[in-house]
Amino acid sequence: MSWVDALGWFGSALLVFSLLQARILRLRILNTIACVILTGFNAIIGVWPMVAMNIVLAAINLFFIARMLREKSDANAFTVIEVEEQDAYLQHFLKAQNHDIAKFNPGFNGVTESARRFAYLVLHGHETVGVVVVRDAGGGVGQVELDYVTERYRDFTPGEFVWRHSGLFAGHGWRMIRTPDSMVGAYYERIGFRRDGDAWALDIAGVTRPEGAR
Repeated sequence: MSWVDALGWFGSALLVFSLLQARILRLRILNTIACVILTGFNAIIGVWPMVAMNIVLAAINLFFIARMLREKSDANAFTVIEVEEQDAYLQHFLKAQNHDIAKFNPGFNGVTESARRFAYLVLHGHETVGVVVVRDAGGGVGQVELDYVTERYRDFTPGEFVWRHSGLFAGHGWRMIRTPDSMVGAYYERIGFRRDGDAWALDIAGVTRPEGAR
């Protein structure tokens, strides 16, 4: 096999692999790389319709990648809605995502009704991308019971919006938000949390809803 054939096979394999990605930003990036490789391969062997197609596909991917990267830092890209603990849609979402939730929140046992518990749906447009459940632990502490984002949106920053920019927690009288000790794949250090034993904590004094945030 020549290096040209190897290039074509590699580009084709990467293209297929990109379509297997659940995370949409990763899918777009890998797909773009595959399109660039296949553009070069088809130019070498002189298949110009395929060159044109891959150039167009790469351009489309770059357009969406640029838009997604803008949304990562846009506080208005996400909306947070408070719901009752027994809300039918919330319970359906938790059941549908049960196995994935257990990977990252192994101590989570579901949401039951309590005056000290608050549940929120995180949305991107009309799509539900995550759920946050916080319990009033007393002493000015909001204890996170669930912080979950669907796989499609883990390359984005809905968590940063919820904890840093939504202003949701200022009205509860909490001084600090604290995560469970068992949280897996924690991203909290990147958004201003500090270590608190085996957990992460965020001092929320001064964290308020910015102008234009929903």
